[in-house]
Amino acid sequence: MIFDIEMIKEVYAKFPERVNAARELTGKPLTLAEKILYAHLWDGNPDSPYTRGKSYVNFAPDRVAMQDATAQMALLQFMQSGRKTAAVPSTVHCDHLIQAQVGAKKDLANAKEKSSEVFDFLQSVSNKYGIGFWEPGAGIIHQVVLENYAFPGGMMIGTDSHTVNAGGLGMVAIGVGGADAVDVMAGMPWELKFPKLIGVKLTGKLSGWTASKDVILKVAGILTVKGGTGAIVEYFGPGAESLSCTGKGTICNMGAEIGATTSTFGYDAKMGEYLRGTGRAEVADAADQIAEHLTGDAEVYANPEQYFDQVIEIDLSTLEPHINGPYTPDRATPLSEFAKAVKENGWPAKLEVGLIGSCTNSSYEDLTRSASIAQQAIDKKLKVKSEFTVTPGSEQVRFTAERDGLLDRFDAMGGVVLANACGPCIGQWARHTDDPDRKNSIITSFNRNFAKRNDGNPNTHSFVASPELVTALAIAGDMTFNPMTDTLVNEAGEEVRLEEPLGIEMPPAGYAVENNGYHEPASDGSNVEVVVAQGSERLQLLDPFQPWDGKNIEGMKLIIKAKGKCTTDHISMAGPWLRFRGHLDNISNNTLTGAINYFNGEAGLVKNQLTGEYGSVPDVQRAYKAEGIPSIVVGDHNYGEGSSREHAAMQPRHLGMRIVLVKSFARIHETNLKKQGMLGLTFANEADYDKFQEDDTIDTLDLNEFQEGKPIHLKLKHADGSEDTITCEHTYNESQIAWFRAGSALNKIKAENKA
Repeated sequence: MIFDIEMIKEVYAKFPERVNAARELTGKPLTLAEKILYAHLWDGNPDSPYTRGKSYVNFAPDRVAMQDATAQMALLQFMQSGRKTAAVPSTVHCDHLIQAQVGAKKDLANAKEKSSEVFDFLQSVSNKYGIGFWEPGAGIIHQVVLENYAFPGGMMIGTDSHTVNAGGLGMVAIGVGGADAVDVMAGMPWELKFPKLIGVKLTGKLSGWTASKDVILKVAGILTVKGGTGAIVEYFGPGAESLSCTGKGTICNMGAEIGATTSTFGYDAKMGEYLRGTGRAEVADAADQIAEHLTGDAEVYANPEQYFDQVIEIDLSTLEPHINGPYTPDRATPLSEFAKAVKENGWPAKLEVGLIGSCTNSSYEDLTRSASIAQQAIDKKLKVKSEFTVTPGSEQVRFTAERDGLLDRFDAMGGVVLANACGPCIGQWARHTDDPDRKNSIITSFNRNFAKRNDGNPNTHSFVASPELVTALAIAGDMTFNPMTDTLVNEAGEEVRLEEPLGIEMPPAGYAVENNGYHEPASDGSNVEVVVAQGSERLQLLDPFQPWDGKNIEGMKLIIKAKGKCTTDHISMAGPWLRFRGHLDNISNNTLTGAINYFNGEAGLVKNQLTGEYGSVPDVQRAYKAEGIPSIVVGDHNYGEGSSREHAAMQPRHLGMRIVLVKSFARIHETNLKKQGMLGLTFANEADYDKFQEDDTIDTLDLNEFQEGKPIHLKLKHADGSEDTITCEHTYNESQIAWFRAGSALNKIKAENKA
């Protein structure tokens, strides 16, 4: 079955004309990213060129994808939009609410029992509004999208930051908050600041222990977690063409960790091979007809410095395997230097768990390369020293891998195959440990490794590497082991060496699956009832946020001055809190509980200015809200880094917060704040961060004159009677200011649909 083939053909029918119009308009050759962006303008053919990093542009994405944790809030909002069906092809994927405990079968059954209310809601609301539904166990959203929906030259948005995975099939695929998804499903234009462009030229060819994962681990080390903010990363060159399609997906997937809007590759033979191998020959044939338009122009790739804002060059032939971490995905260490880094930094050398799979590295190729290492452990009589888990990306990959004997190899080496779900990658992991607070090391082939991300333990040192390197280290049980140079002692007391991994890009017998887990929506959902149980602790219908009264906001209390890294995990933790993603009031009880308070160094413990006592952020915010007192958060650089979860914007808003003032924002989070009617501001002078004191009360001075490009001033009234006035910048345009006035973007959509 090929999904949405008529839509894809329609996109391709318009593509050449729009690309040629854009090339003529701009007067220059175009990158692939520019071609896709200009081909998806809301108003059709472009009538003026756009300025990278400055112009706000309305786009018309081809499709929307949502995972179960974020889909709940997105669809609760969509139900208020006034639409009867989704305006573009849309899907829901149930992959976040399955906790890894003992193994796939039992874990999946347990999840279906515990979260049946949520799954039933998602299936019914999907059925009603014409949205495709992928049941629990069908697979991780990004792998399922790559296998079924992604197509070269397309544009999609998804309510998960790793939506960018589809760039491996030549898409511009962008992670967003649920309110953005509502825009597109409601038939409205989707707004994005025209991105800057970073080019990564790949030469040479991978060999030995080096994998596609090492490309992005290297890039993350170069660009850091915020170096890609506001930019699309476009990979090109002969090295790019040599990478498998799923390898390209791995690289794009983890581009979220450098803050990039998205990453992409030009259409090539590897993509065509993957499309045909996954039953989409008709899509490949259609792409072949316009192949010249589905990659950057030759002049661009010949002289990239003239057309990209930044260019990075990597020789795959000399690229070394990397291990990134701990605590941040951009701390990149070449394998040859890693043992020294472990010793110098005092990281725990004993490896307790190795975990492979996830949305980043769960392809057939990944499993074959890892399985080749697992087979060596069996053949060479090596006893595996660490726990080892495998998370297949989809039921199609799992079924095919089982048929081909790959899973048997992992089982024989002592590994555990988990459900086709996110699991440990997002903290959905009942880790086996006798001390949940012990200082320890784990290594994964996942994408994120922030503190407490996987198991809730701040002392877990989480590292990221390729699946095959994770497998080798798990066999050794030692973080200082280098399989390229070191030997291991087997059960017979012999020194043995692990040989280079061997992989197969596409299954020789083709992909197979008995039940892919997909449910087609009703052709007419008008009689489908969506039920949210009265008094449910998991689901709650939404009440609209109140519109702005047009006046200055006065008497705000400083709720927290966050110190250092404050990701969406710090603002709205995942793990056990995922069960409340459809209940705004209940999940608000985790708001900013992971943020470090500048004034006491404690996580989420803040002063209640009404009582003088200390309490959790949500408790103190609720106390202020009960008294009608608004609040403000102050933060550091790259505030809101990480997941696309809009809960990190909705929860503070629900609790009475009006302003988030920081040194800089991560892109998705800043947009989410705007969508929810919050005021996201940045310091005109970063040193003003230091002026905020614990007992401050804050007023806006000129918010009643809110307009595009005009700074906003705040007055800080300190407890000793002194005052400071500071200048704040913002990036709101007129339409975003209209969201603020309406109380949220959804309020504005609802009003327009009623008109």
